[in-house]
Amino acid sequence: MKTHRLILVGFGNVGQGLAQLLLDRSAALAADFGCAFQIVGVCTRSRGSVYASAGLDAAVLLEAVQSGTSLSTLAGDATGWSVEETIANAEADILVETSYTNLETGEPATGYIRQALQKGWHVSTANKGPVALHFAELAAIAKQNNVLLQAEGSVMSGTPALALGLEQMKAAGVTQVRGILNGTTNYILTQMEDGMSYADALAKAQELGYAEADPAGDVEGHDAAGKVVILANMLLNAGIGPADVDTNGITNISSADIAAAAAAGERWKLIGSLETTADGLKAAVQPMRISLSHPLASVMGATNAITYTTEVMGDVTLIGAGAGRIETGYSVLLDLLAIHRLA
Repeated sequence: MKTHRLILVGFGNVGQGLAQLLLDRSAALAADFGCAFQIVGVCTRSRGSVYASAGLDAAVLLEAVQSGTSLSTLAGDATGWSVEETIANAEADILVETSYTNLETGEPATGYIRQALQKGWHVSTANKGPVALHFAELAAIAKQNNVLLQAEGSVMSGTPALALGLEQMKAAGVTQVRGILNGTTNYILTQMEDGMSYADALAKAQELGYAEADPAGDVEGHDAAGKVVILANMLLNAGIGPADVDTNGITNISSADIAAAAAAGERWKLIGSLETTADGLKAAVQPMRISLSHPLASVMGATNAITYTTEVMGDVTLIGAGAGRIETGYSVLLDLLAIHRLA
């Protein structure tokens, strides 16, 4: 049995989802994979921080945040450390980085990941910013230090889009990737097809928590574009950034557009795409009318999906959850199991 010691940066939905999974699945992980994952530190911006070399009880951590108790009040070897202090001083094996995503600079998360990799820790991140903006640099640091950088949760939450592409599809010769990579816009388009106006569908998405008070990142396509960049760089070594993605959102799609597509046997979807051509890689996020016969057309509501087009296997489509507390926590667990298996 091998035990991996974890430092968690951020303890919102993703960190809490992971903690719950470690509570619920510890016996199965030991039996099926011969491993255990022990949280030894948690650092947050608003909930305090705690480090205990002997390990922290996940149930106690969850009870504290759910009751509004600061983590800095819990028993441990040190409390109140900043993230940088924790990485510098803690004894651990893996950094789990799930702080707020910044798609403009990737900070402060990129700095945390860089520091951990340089110390010789493996890293799992569900954060789009660092891998969309700084993947090549971080991957090089990981290689230099003989550690792994995993980021499954940055694209389709716990639905293993990256693992499918990197581990199963890459040898088949990937020529195109097309996906519904943003659940908020897919939910809005589904509601519009059911008769809602764009404004009403957006309001409903906000009411249900799918869309933020400022929904621009979703409805203007920027969130999906960040995921396209991650796919391009991790799967195809493309070395592109968000500015290289031709990006348009769904804000100009009207009820009349929805009706016209339906009359033609088609359905509007916001599609993130990558395609290798004679002129190079084309990366885009665009609202598209796709035939009802295409697997992506059947994906409704807040669900995500991705289709890999390959030279050997043709089209292979994966459909699953693109968000959620337990679901994104599971993406980190997938990363942790990959580290256990490969490191």
